[in-house]
Amino acid sequence: MAILSGFSKYSNVGLLLMRIGIGAMMIVHGYPKLIGGPEKWEKIGGAMANLGMNAYPTFWGFMAAATESFGGLLLILGLAFRPACLLLVFTMVVAALSHFYRGDELKGASHAIELGFAFLGMLFVGPGKYSVDKG
Repeated sequence: MAILSGFSKYSNVGLLLMRIGIGAMMIVHGYPKLIGGPEKWEKIGGAMANLGMNAYPTFWGFMAAATESFGGLLLILGLAFRPACLLLVFTMVVAALSHFYRGDELKGASHAIELGFAFLGMLFVGPGKYSVDKG
């Protein structure tokens, strides 16, 4: 619609809003996992077995929790943006596969898949004008 075409000049504002919203939700999801400690990390890291990686589940769980928590903060700031997006894409792939291996089917894995595509898109687009990286 022509009436909405004027919004295109605010694409950096739109990207900032996406970064803030999605980044904040990643922190909300990741922080409880991060403070959950080694027991929680081992359970989360067990998902790596779906990729044939059975060693160091506590390490992998910590990395997933840290990626969600600190990756969310990096998204909001637009700092180390592309590396954060890449790590978040990987985390969402593992999360989606974990849902499939549990038998949740597409409906159960859809949230991780949707976020994975959002992070993949942001990886290519960059953080925009209103960011620390100014990519």
